[in-house]
Amino acid sequence: MVETGRAKSGYGTWLSPYSPERMASSLRLQDVQFSGRALVWMENRSDRGALCVQEDPLQAPRDLTPEHSVRARLGYGGGDFGTGDDAVFYVAERRIWRKGLEPGPARPVTPQEGESASPVVSPDGRCIAYVHEADGAACVAVVDAQGRKLPRRLAQGRDFYMQPAWHPDGRRLAFVGWDHPNMPWMGTFLEIVDVSREADGLPLASACDVVAGGAKESIFQPIFSSDGSRLAFASDRSGWWNVELLDLVSGERRTLVSEPAEHAVAAWRQGMRTLAFSADGRRLYYLRNAGGEMRLCVAQAATGESRQVKGELAAYRELLQLSVDPTEVEGDRIALLASGPHIPPQVLDVRVDPRSPDRATVRVVRRSGAEDIPALALSAPQAMDWMAEGGDAVHGIYYPPASETAFCNGAPPLIVRVHGGPTGQNRLGYDAQAQFFATRGYAFLDVNHRGSYGYGRSYRQALEGKWGILDLEDVTSGARHLATQGLADAGRMVVMGASAGGFTVLRALTAQPGVFRAGISLFGVSNLFTLAAQTHKFESRYLDSMVGPLPEAAERYRSRSPIFSVDAIRDPIALYQGDVDPVVPKAQAEAVAASLVRRSVPHVFELYEGEGHGWRKSETIAAFYRSVDRFLLQYVVYA
Repeated sequence: MVETGRAKSGYGTWLSPYSPERMASSLRLQDVQFSGRALVWMENRSDRGALCVQEDPLQAPRDLTPEHSVRARLGYGGGDFGTGDDAVFYVAERRIWRKGLEPGPARPVTPQEGESASPVVSPDGRCIAYVHEADGAACVAVVDAQGRKLPRRLAQGRDFYMQPAWHPDGRRLAFVGWDHPNMPWMGTFLEIVDVSREADGLPLASACDVVAGGAKESIFQPIFSSDGSRLAFASDRSGWWNVELLDLVSGERRTLVSEPAEHAVAAWRQGMRTLAFSADGRRLYYLRNAGGEMRLCVAQAATGESRQVKGELAAYRELLQLSVDPTEVEGDRIALLASGPHIPPQVLDVRVDPRSPDRATVRVVRRSGAEDIPALALSAPQAMDWMAEGGDAVHGIYYPPASETAFCNGAPPLIVRVHGGPTGQNRLGYDAQAQFFATRGYAFLDVNHRGSYGYGRSYRQALEGKWGILDLEDVTSGARHLATQGLADAGRMVVMGASAGGFTVLRALTAQPGVFRAGISLFGVSNLFTLAAQTHKFESRYLDSMVGPLPEAAERYRSRSPIFSVDAIRDPIALYQGDVDPVVPKAQAEAVAASLVRRSVPHVFELYEGEGHGWRKSETIAAFYRSVDRFLLQYVVYA
């Protein structure tokens, strides 16, 4: 039961516009692409994925896939659909389907075998290439667009593939591949396979060449120019994911955009995009990640001269899933998922005059929520840096408590959130979870600890061999930094995180009990040994770099696994877990909960039926936020 006495300061009890029901009701926008001149986007509605289409700006959007829940399940998902001139190819029920833009039923084009992602239509529309995995073996496959023939492998032999892209002549296909123990942000290979059309109409692979990348260079998203003369991609060989061009005639490779900023993201999912050529191939649009912001820029392919796209787009500070209309001849037409600190995610249709990119105009195609909360009622986040032990700079985002009417004296309680990955990043786009807490009167700090992406390769690699050490240092130093600045109450600090972030939560409560008043762990890792043995293929060798290879690093695994020191937890903790999580199985949370029960440590343990590595069902999302709110009131606000 939550005590009904007065809170020590009133912080944490403010009336917030973010109810648990509101948190559960927003759409989750996943991707947007052009199909001819039509816009197609994917939105998650509770636990169902739906494709929507708008063929004309003067017409209302309509659902395209009412008969299916669209979702690719390869790794962490993503690459859910691809588009042709008059049809969409999407993944549902473990196969790829074709759905024309005109009314009519969807038809399967691949067998119901293995997992598929990232379907891309050939220039002549006769076949699609896609990433496929079955029985642990990955490949890039091809199938005819009508689904009349069995698929054929075009490339195989590597552990993973992503981001296939057709050359305009249809006789070459580029893609990214990599092998264990690397992750795609560590080292990948950019390959081009030559294909010939066989008598059965399907392409057959001949020569395959590695044209960039390696075990120590990360390549992201190859795309061909419309005239077929260039291949663009992002490479971090300079220390930053910068934009490079490969001349397909001369073989010359040159850097188009070079600056201390990132133009790619950590490829946790299939189908992620930050680059797109204009329809005429003369300009390359790219997303620039710097200081926690994602902005749209454009570079001249011939000279590298670049500018930021501004105008009405300037209000947005996080842009995702860049797509360019390949049919537009008068100016450039761009689609994006976009948000700002006070702007919930939207699907945007952006018009850019190449001569004046600072005057871009925006049409909002789809909104993820009501957008009815006044800006004055919301927290205004700001990028923040502090010094870790040893003098290294650490990056984060700070949300002060915010309310139109409430005011309290003294320092507020603090929630420190640790992102997942651990190679993740929190940015300055819209964050409903941060606002849920900040508008109740909590200070909120996102920690982009060493090991996060978005700050260059050396920062991204800093956590290698030191997971469970540096992330913990950065979380505690960030919390103490706010406390010393008078922005947080040092006696009421909470550490919160999901997945890898949940591991850091458990590490904080076992290695440094008493620093935080309480902890909140969502499907957090408690046993590194069982994680290495039981997690999905994508991350099955990730710990080789983050902790060390087994059996040589067995002592590190034991010393850093919270389960082996779980009896040191004495601070209240809330554990949340999905019962069908394939990444961090429920036994990891259950083992922690058993110790808490045995020792009568104050805690909450919620096991959500039918949920995996994150919440999809609206009822689960609402239940989670109700539980967290009660937990914080009881053990932090009223304690």
